[in-house]
Amino acid sequence: MNANTTEFYINGQWVAPLNGHTRPLINPATEQQYATVAMGDTGDVDAAVDAAKGAFSSWSKTPVAERMALFERIIGGYKKRFAEIAQAITQEMGAPASLSQSAQAAMGLGHFAATLNVLKNFAFSQRQGTTEIRKEPIGVVGLITPWNWPMNQVICKVAPALAAGCTIVLKPSQDASLSAALLAEILHEAGVPAGVFNVIQGAGAKIGDYMSRHADIDMISFTGSTQAGTQVAKAAADTVKRVALELGGKSANIILDDADITRSVTNGIKAVFANSGQTCTAPTRMLVPNSLLPQALAVAKAVGEASIKAVGDPTSDKTGIGPVAHQRQFEKIQEMIAKGIDEGATLLCGGLGKPAGLETGYYVKPTIFSDVTNDMTIAREEIFGPVLVIIGYEDDADAVRIANDSPYGLSGYVSGTDVDRVRLVASQMRTGMVHLNDAKPDLQAPFGGYKQSGNGREWGEYGLEDFLEVKSVLGWHNDAE
Repeated sequence: MNANTTEFYINGQWVAPLNGHTRPLINPATEQQYATVAMGDTGDVDAAVDAAKGAFSSWSKTPVAERMALFERIIGGYKKRFAEIAQAITQEMGAPASLSQSAQAAMGLGHFAATLNVLKNFAFSQRQGTTEIRKEPIGVVGLITPWNWPMNQVICKVAPALAAGCTIVLKPSQDASLSAALLAEILHEAGVPAGVFNVIQGAGAKIGDYMSRHADIDMISFTGSTQAGTQVAKAAADTVKRVALELGGKSANIILDDADITRSVTNGIKAVFANSGQTCTAPTRMLVPNSLLPQALAVAKAVGEASIKAVGDPTSDKTGIGPVAHQRQFEKIQEMIAKGIDEGATLLCGGLGKPAGLETGYYVKPTIFSDVTNDMTIAREEIFGPVLVIIGYEDDADAVRIANDSPYGLSGYVSGTDVDRVRLVASQMRTGMVHLNDAKPDLQAPFGGYKQSGNGREWGEYGLEDFLEVKSVLGWHNDAE
């Protein structure tokens, strides 16, 4: 794997950054440098935007059949380099090898395939009386993506933007530059025209802010923290560009009193600890009926202690939980665990420090708190690590109240055997998504949140719609037609 992280992909070729600034890339499992990434400047953004703007006129007019053929080639190229992508993700952000293959790299491939299926049947125009309603590409789009699900987060933006006929300037997290460079190589080899897809690296506070303000970028699609997302929206306001935000979450997992407690608690914990807790939709608030708390806590303690033993070297097939992505994330998680202890929550398992025998690497003890109230910091703020809080409730109405008492509204979870009751509870949750009884992701369903979890939707047809403008052409048709 020789991914190019020291140059930028602009206008169909690899070019040196203008300022020559770099930063080391650190393997989170070993704390050792494995590569260097170039850190761009505003001039690099201008070059990428100019390339995208120049390519828009021709790319936006390409026939749908031509875009579909390109997607077929991209999918073929992605499959050939699938193992490299999975290996890159393990190296750059510490995902266990099994997770990188089965989910991390697989989700990227899934989004290309799902978008191709949407493109096959999507109506870019329709008649309404004598008016023609057309859906046209919005223009040059700036994509700013995080490190936690590198290919998932990048491709669920790149694929629909390409399908819509937009041209792209991508700024991935510098901590996920390996996989982004591999993607650029795949798109280049598939024949994406010069200027249609461009990749630059750099600090979000500088490059992301400049992209958000750039007059020649017509749309910004950002995934990351709510704090950073609000800064993107403010920076974009003066140019009145479209802003799509997929932000933080503190998702509630409501376990009803008729649920299989052992199964629901176990699966809920596994969903939080997967990817070392670095998933925005993770069900990090587990809501359990007070009458069943003793049983739930016994299951949680056993599962949590077993999870600590599953932490280890992400390159090993036996590892279930790897390190968190970098030192600053490790330190933030430690601060939040300490905050939970200080606020009086009970530590059911895990806690401060690293698991025994894993002193090198950014390894966190999978941690579960009980005796948590919803006003505690650990119940209100996104920790983005393997930390679960368990909160008791009295009845269904109380559970819904607690679930909705959050500044976030990304996802929710409900478990129970009475299907009508499960659906009723789900319908009352103020979130963009709800998973019923461990339902799996649906790549054709809209992905996004309410409240401070963002705006706009990704995935499937809704993801394509986000990159389109709607034009009404009055008088296009006549009554005789």
